[in-house]
Amino acid sequence: MTSNDNTPVLSGAPVLSGAIGEYREFDPPAALERHFLCVWSNTLRPDAGSLSAVVPDGCVDIIWIDGDLVVAGPDVAVALSALTPGSTVIGTRFRPGAASRWLGLPMSEIVGGRAALSHFWGALAREIAQRIGDASSTTERMRKMQAAFSCLAPDVEPPPPDMGFAFNALKTESAGPGMAVILDRLDVSPRTLRRRCQEAFGYGPKTLDRILRFQRFLNLARQSAEPRLVDLAFEAGYSDQAHLTREVRRLSGFSPAMVLRQLGA
Repeated sequence: MTSNDNTPVLSGAPVLSGAIGEYREFDPPAALERHFLCVWSNTLRPDAGSLSAVVPDGCVDIIWIDGDLVVAGPDVAVALSALTPGSTVIGTRFRPGAASRWLGLPMSEIVGGRAALSHFWGALAREIAQRIGDASSTTERMRKMQAAFSCLAPDVEPPPPDMGFAFNALKTESAGPGMAVILDRLDVSPRTLRRRCQEAFGYGPKTLDRILRFQRFLNLARQSAEPRLVDLAFEAGYSDQAHLTREVRRLSGFSPAMVLRQLGA
């Protein structure tokens, strides 16, 4: 097995989910755009290893995998998933704060876990999973997933805009400037913000900030022609390269250098 840059990777060793196959994102239909950020598919290479390393991204997804619908996230550390080489996984990613409205509980109750959607929706989830599984192509499966969720959307309250603002503020600004802007714009106390974030994301704003800073590092690594860790650390908002190394290991289980190799950077 090889990574995107043809660097050998041990078969059976975890590989970043974004480097294990062909990942594609699509805009959700109009009926779902207030609730979901995107619809996506990931087709694993036939030579891919079986362990996919899904790193925290501050989001919650509903995933169709091996015939079942599963709620994935919110994560605070890398989650390893055993996948079948050559298979295709599809999913929908909630907008910030939307998952709790669709699942009927605060995200702090499921943080760091995976749960069958039937745990929340009962027989309906199994019926939708069956409809998706009956489709003959990935495109048709995605259409059936979107159609089923679109029928449910009118009865679900859209996510609170304050959590979308908090997410986007921390996505672009690290703690300090970003946090100050959030507290000022929302006119809330740090305690209230922490409680609201725990309900929407599963954890407080400081953890969300760490995760989104890590995601900035990943995005910068993908976009840089010849990335240097010291430069990526500065651009992503880490205090120094050592800080970057500690955080990347804590959130992904990999060294920053291994992340770059797997991303083909």
